[in-house]
Amino acid sequence: MADRLMLLDTASLYFRAFYGVPDSLTREDGTPVNAVRGLLDMIAKLVTDFEPTQLVACWDDDWRPAWRVALIPTYKAHRVEREVDGGPDVEQTPPGLVRQVPLIREVLSLLGIAVVGAPEHEADDVIGTLATGASMPVDVVTGDRDLFQLVDDATGVRVVYTARGMSKLEVLTDASVVQKYGVLPQQYADFAAMRGDASDGLPGVAGVGEKTAAGLLQAFVDLDGIREAAATGAAGMSAGVRAKLTAAAGYLDVAPQVVEVVRDLDLGEFDATLRPVDGARRDRLEHLAVDWNLGGSVARVLAALDR
Repeated sequence: MADRLMLLDTASLYFRAFYGVPDSLTREDGTPVNAVRGLLDMIAKLVTDFEPTQLVACWDDDWRPAWRVALIPTYKAHRVEREVDGGPDVEQTPPGLVRQVPLIREVLSLLGIAVVGAPEHEADDVIGTLATGASMPVDVVTGDRDLFQLVDDATGVRVVYTARGMSKLEVLTDASVVQKYGVLPQQYADFAAMRGDASDGLPGVAGVGEKTAAGLLQAFVDLDGIREAAATGAAGMSAGVRAKLTAAAGYLDVAPQVVEVVRDLDLGEFDATLRPVDGARRDRLEHLAVDWNLGGSVARVLAALDR
């Protein structure tokens, strides 16, 4: 089997599992286990279908880094439950999911799946660093469009996009990003900065939607070229669009730093190789499956790793 690295946007997946699997699935004491069971079933399917030889569960050590907020204060602001001085803010998360996160961490560890995060950075930045530095083909599994910027046919980086559900996964390559948005993956961060994203608190350029943003990038290549064209009155840009870009100058000065994923983190040493689970770890997982009412999810993921 050829080497292939799979990078999980872990929070994206366990949030999807929590909302997609009935919360009637509980432990005997009433603790919900739907996110755990759903995530394990996702991993079993992904390992079976895509056959990675290495797998990393990328983690949000800081889901809203202060350095991004300093650049754009509205960044993810609507998702803050409580601000924390000197540390990551607390994200609005359903209590039923919060109770499952420690078990998710434990199960991933017992499966031998590397869980990797970085202080003051999001899982996206961990994914960006690992995908950029990989010496083998990479599949990035996420429901976050921002990671489309990593797609690169030349280095074998694809995005396995989960937005339509696990039964309708989309595998994105250079061509499919162009087909969806009219821009190349390496243009996607500039495209997203102009378009904005309400779910991340990014305002974008007022009056510039996806179609206009794509057209500007097709004409002027990147945001620097677009801003230079606006400043010089270059042909091919209407006066109205020029005025909108000029009015958004302050936002455009900082937006790329917020939208672009970091690609050069020092993540230290870890072993991402997938192996069958045996011995004490397998016994512990099988015990957890009974104690936590994890149904057949543990058996399915163990079978996928045994291949």
